[in-house]
Amino acid sequence: MAKTPARIASSGEIQAFLSKSKAVTTFAEKHPRLLFGVDATASRQPTWDVARRQQADMFTATDKIASLSVQLCYYRGFQEFYASQWLRDTNALAAQMAQVRCEGGHTQIGRLLRHAQHVHKETPLRAVVFIGDALEEAPDGLCNLAGECGLLKLPLFMFQEGGDPLARQTFQTMAKLSGGAWARFDQTSASALAELLGAVARYAAGGRRALENNPGEGARLLLKQLNP
Repeated sequence: MAKTPARIASSGEIQAFLSKSKAVTTFAEKHPRLLFGVDATASRQPTWDVARRQQADMFTATDKIASLSVQLCYYRGFQEFYASQWLRDTNALAAQMAQVRCEGGHTQIGRLLRHAQHVHKETPLRAVVFIGDALEEAPDGLCNLAGECGLLKLPLFMFQEGGDPLARQTFQTMAKLSGGAWARFDQTSASALAELLGAVARYAAGGRRALENNPGEGARLLLKQLNP
């Protein structure tokens, strides 16, 4: 049986597609977007109050560097995953962060990355920032997702709280595969963390050149790890 000939798109449809693609690209360039993911499971409860304040300070740090649209995502409990609206007001983001409470549950880093990829394919993200302390998923699967992020030019900036060796090895590999960077989320160095996230914000707003033009300890740390 003969196959039905494939329908050929009209010139008008092609032009409409190209116009839409150009509009999406223009929007992404004018309104850089950063996805901020947080592990809110029970393992972080002992240090959560301090960490929450530092995370809020990290939001504020981005506002001092660049005008970014930020989406807050977190997972906790039994398969609970939350993604906020896109916000440019860091005070609103900090207020949302202040309302988050830890609940027991497994990590959902893979779910977070799949969400980021879905969002990125619709309207590009500049980067994903993640803060977590544990890993309860298969490292190979997460590294594969990180590699996919690398192909999509979506770098992961992995901040690790605590010293879990498996989490460290996996987070470092994920950062490398995606073209991002890894760093400790150390509660004793709030100012260093703010500077480091400020460097991430610069990168999200202006790419590698923005880091090279604004030298600082945070920028130097990222530049050592970022792909040329």
